[in-house]
Amino acid sequence: MANKKDDKGKMTVEEAGRMGGEETSRTHDKEFYQEIGRKGGEATSENHDKEFYQEIGRKGGEATSKNHDKEFYQEIGEKGGKARAEQRDDD
Repeated sequence: MANKKDDKGKMTVEEAGRMGGEETSRTHDKEFYQEIGRKGGEATSENHDKEFYQEIGRKGGEATSKNHDKEFYQEIGEKGGKARAEQRDDD
């Protein structure tokens, strides 16, 4: 892919970010990403309250309902039911 340049012939911020992300992906493993995700989750929970999570959950639910139909919900409900039944069988 050709490098994107701004009007002055310099690499754009978008291109630099993409290249940096690709390099990070090459040099770090799954555990690295799990650790930064855990740290990010802890920091977020320290900085936000219950209402924050309720609001992002509501927004996510609305976006999901706009992008999926009845069959999607039936399928995930069935998968969830089977997973829950397997958990009960393991107990």
